[in-house]
Amino acid sequence: MSNALRIARGRFGRVALLDMDRPLVRHAHPHCHVLLKVEGADTQFFVRDRTVPLTHETAVLINAWEPHAYDHDLARPKTVILALYIEPQWLKHFRKNWGASHAPDFFEAAVGSITPDIRRLSRELAEAMVHAPNAAALHEDILGRLMITVIERFTAWRNVPQSISAMAARDPSDFRIRKAVMLMKESPGTIPDMDTLAADVGMSRAHFFRQFESVMRVSPRVYLNVQRLERAVSAVSDGEETFADIGERLGFSVPAHFSRFFHDHAGSSPSVFRSVTRLAGTHYETSR
Repeated sequence: MSNALRIARGRFGRVALLDMDRPLVRHAHPHCHVLLKVEGADTQFFVRDRTVPLTHETAVLINAWEPHAYDHDLARPKTVILALYIEPQWLKHFRKNWGASHAPDFFEAAVGSITPDIRRLSRELAEAMVHAPNAAALHEDILGRLMITVIERFTAWRNVPQSISAMAARDPSDFRIRKAVMLMKESPGTIPDMDTLAADVGMSRAHFFRQFESVMRVSPRVYLNVQRLERAVSAVSDGEETFADIGERLGFSVPAHFSRFFHDHAGSSPSVFRSVTRLAGTHYETSR
């Protein structure tokens, strides 16, 4: 069964060392997202509608809000993956315009050929997470060097990263879409289904889906699941609530449904995720 080996969280976002042997459903993240193979079998992801390889020679590069899924062949052995979910405000400390890492075109391609330095630093970070799980400063130092190397190789970071039109497109002009986004952000556990949400904002289901995806770049269902997952990750990692209570607050009436949702989106059961997160006795303050 796929599970987290280690989790590091802090002002940089989070890093997950995942031992993967099952697929992940189509999902997205509000961060730029980098996937690096540490060991095991070569594998692949779907990024939007394209299959991209994750190997010893390639990294998978996913922009914020870009839908993707993990495509695991059950006949293959496990793959240990270093998954980086990086906060824009942390990257801004390295280069001012890296704060635009949430832009839709920050990474120019979904896959790229890695350098020996990227391979070495990803292995170094994975080993530090395993052997020194509470060494927060060490993890952040290695991650910083790794992200500098990744961004300088895979992005045109010296250029203006986000146009005025792109920024405007992310702010819905249609008040009904703005209302739907607000409802999903403020209380994701109270939305029963997309038909009800569309009716609540005064739109037909078909028109709502078309308008929402054209502006937000993901479907309403994926957007809602992002809100649920980010809250679930925080609650599982930082709180003392039972998983049943977390699931109920996020709209899952059956505890097993919440556990399946978490595993299918985060690559780990909530119990293992909580356990490995708490191996680290010291955490940086998370940026929220």
